[in-house]
Formats: sequence, C-alpha cells, structure tokens
Amino acid sequence: MPDTAEVARNLEKIRGAVARAAERSGRGAQEVAVMAVTKNFPLEQVQAACAAGLRLFGENRVQEAEAKYVPRGGLPPLALHLIGHLQRNKARKAAELFEAVQSIDKIQTAQALEAACVTAGRTLEVLLEMNTSGEPTKFGFESEEALLAAVEPILGLPHLRLRGLMTVGPLAGDRDEVRGAFRRLARLFERLRAVYPEQALDTLSMGMSGDFETAVEEGSTLVRLGTALFGARGNP
Repeated sequence: MPDTAEVARNLEKIRGAVARAAERSGRGAQEVAVMAVTKNFPLEQVQAACAAGLRLFGENRVQEAEAKYVPRGGLPPLALHLIGHLQRNKARKAAELFEAVQSIDKIQTAQALEAACVTAGRTLEVLLEMNTSGEPTKFGFESEEALLAAVEPILGLPHLRLRGLMTVGPLAGDRDEVRGAFRRLARLFERLRAVYPEQALDTLSMGMSGDFETAVEEGSTLVRLGTALFGARGNP
C-alpha cells in the first residue's frame, strides 16, 4: 500500500521547487499545473495523489488507463490525459476515456480521434507533440515546419480543441541539451500564439521528474511527474 503521507510530502516539495523555478522565470507558481503520471503505478497511488489534492492525471497507454480508471468509483472528479503515443486503432477508446490527448503527432491521428469523438458525442482538448531532441525512438512531429503545417487541418476538426504543445526532453542529454530542447518548444509555442491569437493556446506541457525545474524555467505551464511524486515504478 502507498504511504499517503509520503505522497503528500513529495507533492509539497514539488510545489516548492515549481514555485522557485517559476519565480526564476518571472512567473507565479499558479501558472504551472502539476500532473500525476500513474504509468505502472496502481490505483492506490491514484487515490493517494487525490488525497494530497491533485486532480490532474496522465497515463501513457489506453489499455492501462481503462483498467485503472474505469469505473472511477471511489475517486473524486478528475481530469485524465493521454500523454503517450496514440495508435489510430485506439482512438475510439481514447475518446471515451480521456479529457485530453497530449500526444497528437500526425494529422491522420487527429482525424481518427475526431471521428471517434463524433461517435462518442464528446469534444477533447489536444496538444501537438514535438520531437525536440531528434531521438529516433521518440514520437512527435520531427520538424517545426511539419508541426505548423498540421495546425490548420487540426483547427478545422470541430470536436478537437487545440490548446498547445508538448515534448519529452532528451532522456540522455546533458543539462544544456535539455534546456535547449525546452527553449526550442517555448519559442515555437510563442510563434504559434502570435499566428493564431484568436485560439486559446495556453498549454506548454514539458518537464518530467528529472528535468521539470528546467522546464518551468523555460516556460512550461504543465509538468508531468511520476517518480518524483510516487517513488520508483513497478515493472512495465
């Protein structure tokens, strides 16, 4: 069983680190949301995070999210985001389970999710994922040009609401490489907001347990934390 008090203590430390990083970037802590990433963590950890006051959760896989969060009996109202790669054949289930999909990396994936939302009678928020490090094992648009070319078609999908951008920092990079990747996405985010001032583009999702302070310094509005909150993961 998880130590609920330990999760609460970890969250308090995280919030303090976020606040200090936000101050270094000239912002307030309230401008940065903390997401609990529950990949490979049991439902009991979700309950512990809820008891600590978190209501924003992320899962990497549709199947794991379905097994863990359906039904949501005993849990308070919460927002569940898909932060891992979405296969088009999982779009129907994703449209039923999640409030947002942060990992749109192809127009065709967005179109499949749109069709699934029509069937489900739902509207989802989406982020476009950018592969800022160029690592071949990662998903995401591989160039800024490709991402920007996808914006207009995705804005034309009535059941999707584009809210911003997401990236995963270099997993093996040094601090300068990590910072450079986040800075690149932040610049692209501001460019996107300048081109589409009428859109509610307010989410820059970047930063995980090992690099979230750097991400906040570079402008992140949402950090995705698993081990920093819960400790070591179980087996995948």
